[in-house]
Parts: sequence; C-alpha cells; structure tokens
Amino acid sequence: MADEVALEGNVETPVEEVDARRWALPFFTIWTGQAFSLLGSRVADFALVWWLTQMSGGSATMLATLSLVAVLPYVLIGPVAGALVDRWSRRRVMIVADSLVAALAAWVGAMAWVGSLQSWHVFLFVFVRSVGGVFHRSAMQAATSLMVPKAQLARISGMNQTLQGALMIAAPPLGALAVSFLSLQAIMGIDLITAAFAVAPLLFTSIREPSSRNEMAQSRPIATLVRDIREGFAYVLSWPGLVILMALAALLNGLINPAFALSPILVTQHFGGGALELGWFDSAWGIGLILGGLTLSVWGGFKRRVYTSLMGLVGMGAALVLVGLVPASIYSLALGSVFVAGLMNTLVNGPFLAIIQETVEPGVQGRVFTTIMSLASLAEPLGMAIAGPVADAFGVQFWFVLGGGVSLLMGVGLRAVPAVVNLEQGRPTG
Repeated sequence: MADEVALEGNVETPVEEVDARRWALPFFTIWTGQAFSLLGSRVADFALVWWLTQMSGGSATMLATLSLVAVLPYVLIGPVAGALVDRWSRRRVMIVADSLVAALAAWVGAMAWVGSLQSWHVFLFVFVRSVGGVFHRSAMQAATSLMVPKAQLARISGMNQTLQGALMIAAPPLGALAVSFLSLQAIMGIDLITAAFAVAPLLFTSIREPSSRNEMAQSRPIATLVRDIREGFAYVLSWPGLVILMALAALLNGLINPAFALSPILVTQHFGGGALELGWFDSAWGIGLILGGLTLSVWGGFKRRVYTSLMGLVGMGAALVLVGLVPASIYSLALGSVFVAGLMNTLVNGPFLAIIQETVEPGVQGRVFTTIMSLASLAEPLGMAIAGPVADAFGVQFWFVLGGGVSLLMGVGLRAVPAVVNLEQGRPTG
C-alpha cells in the first residue's frame, strides 16, 4: 500500500543536509518490500473481482457496490485517520495496517478453501483493505516531505507513479493466469506471503517523524482529536485554489472511477472478451502510468507544476471519451486510448502531490492529505450508487464519455482561474 519510505536520523536535521546514502538504503529496502506486497494484493484483487463477476452473472450493480465499499473509508474516516497519523508513529501505523489486511486475506482464503466464501466476505475484505490503505497512505505521504529534498519531490512522485504503472502491467495478466491455474485460496495465500515483504523491513528500519509529533501526542489528550480534525479541514478550506481543485476532483472521481470499476462489464459484454482481455485493458493503463512516471521523473514537468497537471487533464479527458466511443470491433483502439489516459493521469497527479508536499508543514500533512482525500471522494459514493443501474440500462461506455468530457473541460477552463494557477504560492496567510 505504501509508495515511499522515510529516512532515519535527527528529526531536526533538514532533509537537504542529510547525506543521500543515509536515506537511500532504507528507502529502497522498504520501497522494494512494498512493491512485492502491492503486486500480491493486485493479483488477489483481480481474482476477487473476477470471482464476483462470474458469481453475479456480470452484474454491473454488484461491481459498482464493491467499488462503493472500497471508497467509503476514504470519505468516512479519512480526516480521523489523518489526525491520528499526525499523533502516532507513522512506522507503527504502516505495520499495523499491513498486518491487519494480511490477516483478513488469510481469512478469505480459508473461506474459499472450505467452500463457504460469499459475496459479503469479499465486501468486508475490500472494506478493511481500504481502511488500512487510508491509514497507510496518509502516513507515507505525510512522511515523504521529510525523506527527500524538496527539489526531488516531483521526481519521487514520478517514480512512485512508475511503480504503480508497472504493477498495473504485471498484475492483470498474472491475475488472469492465476485464476486459470490456481484456486482462489492459493491466490489469497500469495497475497499473505507478499504482505510479509512489506512488514519485515518496517520492523528493522527507523522512520523519521516531524519534530512536533511527539509534543502533540504528549500535550494533547484524546479529547482534542476533534479539534485536530477541525484544524485539518480549516487548513484546506482556507486555501481557495485547493478548495476549487477538491470540488472539481470530487466531481471527476464521481464520474471516472465508476467507469473503471465497471471495466469488466465493458470488456466482457461490449468487446466480448474474457479474463485475458480484461488483463490487457488494465495493463494498457499501467503501461501508460509507467511511461508517464518515467517522463515525469526525467522531465520534472513545467516550471509551474500546475500547468503539467492541467495538460494531463486535457489529454486524459480526450482519451477517455475515445474509449467510450470505440466500436466493439476495434478493441485495439480502446487499449491505445486507455494507455494514453494512464500516461496523462500520471501527469495530473504527480505534480499536484509534489505541490502539497512542498508547501504544507510536515506536522499537519497527515491531516491535510486525508482531508484532501475525503473531500475529493465526496461524490464518488453517489457515482458508484447510480453507476450500476445506469450502466445496466445504457452501457458502461456512457460513463467513459461523460467523465472524459468533464476532465477535458476542466483542463481547459482552470487555466483561467488565478487561485488554481497560483497554487504553488501556498496557502494564503493574510
């Protein structure tokens, strides 16, 4: 679940003054372990989605419900998780989150082994995995600004996007191969084993914390948790450019994420494919993420990073519209369009995360990141709730065209909004 790792050292020492050799080794040790864990999780997720698709007879409503269950924790507990992460040891948060999800993977495997696995077991597992992801992601993103020099944040973000793309390429075909030759319980066993690669390095590596974290934990009782949460919301809501982006991101997530959640239906019913074709679809997105991540890692984006994100919105929107308009007989064109959309998605997210990591104080980043995730996900439950019935009636292509069109318009229109264009100047303090 994690993409980055913090470094060991004096918490008062600026990152720019720390010898690169002091953080590179722990960084790549934990990063590599997390990569193996993520691969196992992606293969297991593919197998569970395919199992649910087959079990439900290709019901779009069932798949949309699964995606709704996955996104709810980001909306419901995101701000609380951020406040707790800013109080707790971020290293311990990651260990507990990974271990809890691994235990649930073992339970799902056991249910499949005895032939008692039901859809609600899968829903529960996905929900708990998402809860763990909220805490884990918040802890890692908040720690990143203390791991690497500010000038390298965009490149590190590109590197992590590249990892995500590599996983998107490798996991779907491996998942399709796994469901063809292995039982579901064996696949969940793989998920459990790879989780150990994520936890083990964390047990032996210290992770830097912001200097204010220990003072906060000692001086504030748990009763002030609500105050911490309010501070996170207040910080974000006092930043006009960020508020605008969060509102539009919420709309975009409510339109595009349901489309990808229903991609198994698009592949099987519109294009007439099977598990292998679904694997190609996901891999095309992953190849795009890799190329986008490599591009961002080398290039770094425009000098004004927000322009890179806006360009990505335009390109991603155009590609998604094309996915929704491709005839059933030209599956290769759909794959090419998904590839372009994945590439542009990296250019949208990488620079934006770097801006937040660079301008937000490390001591409040946990709350800020989870508040951003929560606000950006507000419309997604509604989108998921209506996506299934709408797709059953009008087809999954509808969601790709609508979401892509909105993304394209956002990328063009936001260039005329000063609060967004000047986002890198930071939160107004006057």
